[in-house]
Amino acid sequence: MTRKDLVRLQRWFSHHVAGYHTNEPGYDFVIRLKEQHTKRVCRIIKMLCRKLDLTEQEIILAETMALLHDIGRFKQYEIYGTFNDRSSQNHATIGLHLISEYNLLSAYTIDEKNLITKAIAFHNVGKLPEDEDGKTLFYMRLLRDADKLDILEIMTDYYRSREKQAKAALQIGLPDDSTCSTKVLNALQEHRIAEFEDLETLCDLKLFHISWVYDLNFIPSFQTVQHKGYIDRIEKTLPFDQKIIDSVNDARNHVIELLRVSGKAPISR
Repeated sequence: MTRKDLVRLQRWFSHHVAGYHTNEPGYDFVIRLKEQHTKRVCRIIKMLCRKLDLTEQEIILAETMALLHDIGRFKQYEIYGTFNDRSSQNHATIGLHLISEYNLLSAYTIDEKNLITKAIAFHNVGKLPEDEDGKTLFYMRLLRDADKLDILEIMTDYYRSREKQAKAALQIGLPDDSTCSTKVLNALQEHRIAEFEDLETLCDLKLFHISWVYDLNFIPSFQTVQHKGYIDRIEKTLPFDQKIIDSVNDARNHVIELLRVSGKAPISR
């Protein structure tokens, strides 16, 4: 595995995604959303790797995971017209089939292939397997953090601007309701990530994204959340309700306290 191997994969990715573009502006807008998301996740994971002092080979491995983690999204949208895995098919599974079909990892060793495919397979699940070795879990967590950080950026901007073109793709069919489900609130009150299956409203989705702070793994990830002000920005779009206020405050304090204990001061805005 070399940087040249990754560059070849990047070229393949661009060519592959270009095949999903049509002359329909709304459809192409959604495809570009995921294409741009992938490119940003690649940049974020590279940033995390450097802050974690990973080697060049480890960075290439991580960038490969990031590049291919959502490759199944394009076929998912082409077939089902949605990014909602619940009402279509698991996009990670679709992606792994494409990786195998196109033999995309032919230049990688067996160990590297295993790390990449396992990280992709588990990047969108609620909980990671407990029986994996430390190295595999490290890369799984790394990809999940990078993915979450970019989605937080996308969704925070959307919650504030509510761009019409992005509505169908980003709201995943949830009604624009200011009520929040008990199960979702309970998850935040218990300081754990909410279950995707419990989401019933747009308010739930906002709290779901705030709950991600309980599933982040690396200090640079928490620093980014603090620096970008994701919790504060999403909070401004939530209804005024004491249970919501308390839950959001707990999530904010979780980030602040973790950074304090780690000895890493938050990056000032």
